[in-house]
This record gives sequence, C-alpha cells and structure tokens, in this order.
Amino acid sequence: MSCGQIALEKADINVDTYFASEVKENGIKVTQRNYPNTIQLGNVLEITGDELPKINLLIGGSPCQNLSVAMAKEHRKGLEGDKSSLFYEYYRLLNKIKPKYFLLENVGGMDKKDRTIITELLGVEPIQINSKLVSAQLRNRIYWTNIPNIKQPEDKKINLNDILDDGWSDREKSRCLLESDSRPLTTSLKMFHRYYSTGFTTLIFKSEQHYKDCVEHYNTYFKGMSAKEIDQSGVTSNVYNGVRYLYQSELEKLQTVPKGYTDILTRNEAAGLLGDGWTVDTVAHIFRGLHN
Repeated sequence: MSCGQIALEKADINVDTYFASEVKENGIKVTQRNYPNTIQLGNVLEITGDELPKINLLIGGSPCQNLSVAMAKEHRKGLEGDKSSLFYEYYRLLNKIKPKYFLLENVGGMDKKDRTIITELLGVEPIQINSKLVSAQLRNRIYWTNIPNIKQPEDKKINLNDILDDGWSDREKSRCLLESDSRPLTTSLKMFHRYYSTGFTTLIFKSEQHYKDCVEHYNTYFKGMSAKEIDQSGVTSNVYNGVRYLYQSELEKLQTVPKGYTDILTRNEAAGLLGDGWTVDTVAHIFRGLHN
C-alpha cells in the first residue's frame, strides 16, 4: 500500500519514478488511489531487473509469516518457508540492480539463525526499532540499510488513549497490528475473553468504569475457563456490550499513515492491509538519513 512512498514524502525526499511489486489487489488499489503515478510491476518472481532503469533506492518488507514467533510452530520454517523465502528475491534484485541505497524490514522476533543469514548476505548490521517510539503501537521490527547514521528515533510518548476517536483503553500502547485483525470476533463476550485471557488483540471500552465492570464480571463467572466452557456455562450479561475493536481511522493513526488513506476499503479490509504494512514515521525517520 506504498507506506514507503508516504515515508519518502514525509522525509522530504523527491521521487522521480516509483515502482512497486505487489500482488494483493487491495494494496494495489490503495496505492493507485493515493499515488496514481506508481508503476506496478506485479509478482516479484517475474521481475528480472533488466526491465528497470537505474534505481537509487530499493526498499522491501519480505513476508514474516515463517519467521515470527507469533506464528504456530509448524509454520515457523524460517527463510526456507514458502512465504519468508521471498527474502531471497529481494536479495537477487539487490545484486542485479545495485542501487545506491537499500532498506529491508522484517519482524523483530525472528530466530537468531535467520537474522544472521540476512545480515551476512546484506553486509550491514541491522537496527532494531520499536514503533512505540513514534506511535501508540507496539511493533518491534528490524531494519537492514546502508543509509548512513541511523539511530533510534526520539520517543514521542504517544499513548493509545491519545489517538482514540472515543472510548478508553487500559493499555498504554496497542498490541502490534496484524493481518489477522481483518478477521475480528463478533460477540462482545468472546472479544473480551480473548483480550483479557490472552492479550492477543486490542479492545476499546466505553470508559474506565466500563472496563472495571467487565473485569469484575469476568473474574466472578469465567476466570480460568476456555472459550468453549464459557459458551456452555449459560451465564449471560450485558456488561460487555459496547466493547469494540479499533476503528479504521485509529488503525491508520497507529501506522501513522495519512487520515483517510485507506478509506476506499472496508474497515476489515483496511485492517488486514495496515497489519501487513510499515509504521510510516519509523521508515521516514530512517529515510531522513538520505539527506546526509
């Protein structure tokens, strides 16, 4: 969805021509709506590099599904996995087109072996930056780049409650946005159970008191129970009514993309795309090194 293009704009880097290699229909749609001059090249497997002019900057975020500790163990096949092995396509094109600068991003929680392989092939030590420094989102990522003098960005101290359109959160930062946010649960009790028992989502409450009421009811009737056991308990309550997931506008703010950037999509479509994307202000911070 061209988070890199937004970041270049924020960093005041002039772009003559911007090429994109993307296969997701929604990503292409959002890019062309916001940056209609983007030249879409399609599947990276079909790009030889011979069709490209001189490239000054090659950027990429190869898939993390086989690298991330958030994935089930059977899917964590590292750089040999069917998705994360696309890193080698980035590396192939890097060697083919030999840009002046490059940037590669991937998930912070990867196996040391895979991190070492990428570092040795790219020939630069990575910098690890958590998006919590520039946004209200926890997003631990690794960046490999030859852009000079990259340091940790200054902590802007943005809390989750600072970016909410309405409601209240008990958390200082949202959990990392993921592609799976495009498939939310549908009942308030199931939403709260997942949030409170696993922490593996972000929920917004009507108020601080609403959150306390939900916690008190849950601990009284459901503490220690599985989702199936809760379904079979027969206990019902309206106390969870009004809990919600993040609005599309809030998801955009967490990834620091411009307001309305994804409004061509539904909320759930945008959630999936933003979860796959970059925190723009982190990448813009790195791109400012191009002025040196």
